[in-house]
Amino acid sequence: MLKRWGGLLAALALLGCAEAPPPGVKPAHRPIGVAMPEPVTAPETPASAAARAYYAEVQRGLLGQGLLRTDGGGTDTPYTDRMLADNFLRVALYDEYDRTTGGTVQRQTVSHLRRWQAPVRVGLRFGASVAANTRATDTARVGSFLQRLQGLTGHPIRLDDNRPNFWVYIVSEDERQALGPVLQAAMPGLTANDINGVTAMPRSTYCIVYAQSSGGSGVYNGAFAVIRAEHPDLLRLSCIHEEIAQALGLPNDSPKARPSIFNDDEEFALLTTQDEMMLRMLYNPALRPGMSEAEVRPIVETLSRRLMGGDSYALAGNEE
Repeated sequence: MLKRWGGLLAALALLGCAEAPPPGVKPAHRPIGVAMPEPVTAPETPASAAARAYYAEVQRGLLGQGLLRTDGGGTDTPYTDRMLADNFLRVALYDEYDRTTGGTVQRQTVSHLRRWQAPVRVGLRFGASVAANTRATDTARVGSFLQRLQGLTGHPIRLDDNRPNFWVYIVSEDERQALGPVLQAAMPGLTANDINGVTAMPRSTYCIVYAQSSGGSGVYNGAFAVIRAEHPDLLRLSCIHEEIAQALGLPNDSPKARPSIFNDDEEFALLTTQDEMMLRMLYNPALRPGMSEAEVRPIVETLSRRLMGGDSYALAGNEE
């Protein structure tokens, strides 16, 4: 079974974002008061048609195994305050990938706490291949999810085409392969290997996100997510949930995190009850960007006990 390598986050010492999308990629919103024609959907290419068929089969296979759950966890996935604290530390304080001089390698590395301080302004972009009704559905889903994340974290997060600092591109095979220039403009600190990670993304990578911070501050100031337009509905929504949530400051995956989308086993498609608690803790004012694991641990253990009352937690989440 192919695994998603989504959630590749690079801590980059750079500033600034490009505002212009590449040719054939359109904003999710039209400016208020400006009349614009409805987008014309570009014809599907053979490469995109093949990808669409492939990921439809992937989703069928995962659902057939009882994976891609949308219930948020239940009585079969209990966890304690200790498990919650340990999972938070592993997901928030470690990186799934390591950037080396020879490229990016999949290797667990210890890091420090990262999160946003500025409001998160999400610019949603669609390739010309994406049909108008799909754009409308995805825009509504992204907007709803951002509202949910804002409620959980208490941090301003919204769709906003006024100087976005978090780009989300939903594009086809051919459009993704042409994203190099806009990705380089949005995040100038990316290496050629980083760019290639998007433009030459293997089939086993369902979606990807890069996040940037200034030096070793741990403060995110930009992010760029790429989601395959060929995904069927649930896989695409799963990518929306994971990549946006990871780029808020939960960059790692852990096989011990259950129920959680921060786990490469694909059991859960959408944000779970435990993921919600990790996001609440991440943006608690008792924590600060740049803190080490030793500094974070006692605070997170206290927060975990407070959130859960020391008892196991097995309430079902809400399906979107």
